[in-house]
Amino acid sequence: MASGKKRVALVTGSSRGIGRGIALGLAQEGFDLIINGVQEDPSVTRSNALKVKEQVEGEGVRAEVCIADISSAEHRQHLLLFIEDQFGQLDLLVNNAGIEPEPLDLLESDEERFQRVMSINLQGPYFLTQQVARRMMQWMEKGVIERGRIAFITSVQGHMTNPMGAEYCMTKAALGMAARLFAHRLGSHGIPVIEVRPGIVESDMSLVHREKIDRMIGEGKLVTPRWGVPNDVARVIRAFARGDFDYSTGQTIEIDGGLGMRRL
Repeated sequence: MASGKKRVALVTGSSRGIGRGIALGLAQEGFDLIINGVQEDPSVTRSNALKVKEQVEGEGVRAEVCIADISSAEHRQHLLLFIEDQFGQLDLLVNNAGIEPEPLDLLESDEERFQRVMSINLQGPYFLTQQVARRMMQWMEKGVIERGRIAFITSVQGHMTNPMGAEYCMTKAALGMAARLFAHRLGSHGIPVIEVRPGIVESDMSLVHREKIDRMIGEGKLVTPRWGVPNDVARVIRAFARGDFDYSTGQTIEIDGGLGMRRL
């Protein structure tokens, strides 16, 4: 565990998958953590979040669980009040929470599906970041935190088309722009913002595509011929959290085994 002044991180959607991996990695950097999940199935979500809390605390840091759906303004406010009440600061926000619905041809999609994906994947993190950024500026002015940092976890599908998941692609593309917009706006306040763009990473969302992805890897679609794992993403976030990429604000880091490379 890293030593030094107390630092606090919120990783949205950290009760499972990539978010869980990021939370564990940040714990190893010495961050106290807010573990977050949604409330679609309260018993499962809380059970998973409590397991992550136990693992995080095994690294010698503090962790607290806050069940909140970031697509809801009321839940976002609850999450912010929870942070202020429990920790009084936030040094790092990792916008990780999101959904990838079942594949559906964009010619067959409807407005309900569109609005649901947009509210969770784009609207929620956008307005959460807005509110967190305001608080980070205040905490920095008061000397509560040395520097705030914000990361957006998007996807290679933000720039690679998939007509069977159009809504997901559009939200991830827009979220990448949101990262650059916040980086631009917050630069003068000393708050760096980056986009981290995973490709094929093992999680409960990606495993439903295992057969297709295994075939892609076997056909050489990836330069590095293996599945990514959550710790591949966590390593980048750990470096960002340490300040290693502060001068790279507004940039995108792809973690995709070379999937997005243009090759002959």
